[in-house]
Amino acid sequence: MPSLPTFVGLDYHQDLVQVCVLDSEGRTLANRSVRNEADLIARFALQHGTPQRVAIEACCGAADLAEELVTHRNLPVQLAHPGYVARMKRSPDKTDLADAQLLADLARVNYLPSVWLAPEATRQLRRLVRHRAQLVRRRRDVKLRIRGLLRENRVPSPGGTPWTKKWLTWLQETDDLAPSDRWLVEDHLEELTSLGRRIRAVEAKIRHTVEDDPVVAKLLTMPGVGLVTAVTLRAEIGRFDRFTRGKQLARFCGVTPRNASSGQRQADAGLIKAGNPDLRTVLIELGHRLIRQTSGPWTKLATGMLSRGKPKNVVVAAVANRWVRWLHHELRRETPQADRVLEQAV
Repeated sequence: MPSLPTFVGLDYHQDLVQVCVLDSEGRTLANRSVRNEADLIARFALQHGTPQRVAIEACCGAADLAEELVTHRNLPVQLAHPGYVARMKRSPDKTDLADAQLLADLARVNYLPSVWLAPEATRQLRRLVRHRAQLVRRRRDVKLRIRGLLRENRVPSPGGTPWTKKWLTWLQETDDLAPSDRWLVEDHLEELTSLGRRIRAVEAKIRHTVEDDPVVAKLLTMPGVGLVTAVTLRAEIGRFDRFTRGKQLARFCGVTPRNASSGQRQADAGLIKAGNPDLRTVLIELGHRLIRQTSGPWTKLATGMLSRGKPKNVVVAAVANRWVRWLHHELRRETPQADRVLEQAV
């Protein structure tokens, strides 16, 4: 029995993992829940044969379990794209037994829509970068609430740029707010100060984590790329060499036009909706910075498209797309060494 080739599907949950084991003919050898511990899961899978492929859907906590099974138990684990797996179900009903069996069967026929298993160091950097992005969004929301209170009280704008020291001094001293709204503004300003301090702290932590990373160092030498853009690219993309072409990387980043053609109708519909929104945001912002340069290939590309009547947002997205494809060519050989440096830093 231990030499029998098997295929394993893992339906992950916080406390229990449903483990389904199939043979090469698709017959179910076992399908039961096991406590969420790598030792127990590996032991149960190995009782029924030698796993050829082990499939688990990508979700919160699944990558950590998958890496432990790969590193310490030497099991051939692959992460599966949950969106594509859901489309392959033959029944709208959902059970843990059926989900684990589907994953095992997809692994058996080698049709699993697999995704990259990022190493622990990259996952930790992602958490830092995403935490900073969450704090920035909270700061934006606080600013919107303050501006909303000013509009509710019909307070005239003093002119100048909002959120500068001069503007904040005016906000603290203005007498045009109702007493309760004045209290709300002061409370929001305290929250704004606290968020600013926390954002600076997480940026310092990120800077310390990537200070010796060669990929981040090379990104920072490129025109228009700052720390936030560099670390977001490093964290969300991880290894540039896992993409065979620059077009694949551009699609992963969400800066590829979406084709909406059907029959005689040939059309597009803006950018694709897939991809990490924070990653796409920093790339679109980078596109704006690149076309504001006085010279260079990206300015030339943007000028040519604008002269042909292309809308500004289309031009910015096109510049971001071409830049990402160029970046793939520049960095696809840099990542293996950089991963080792990042792992040591984390």
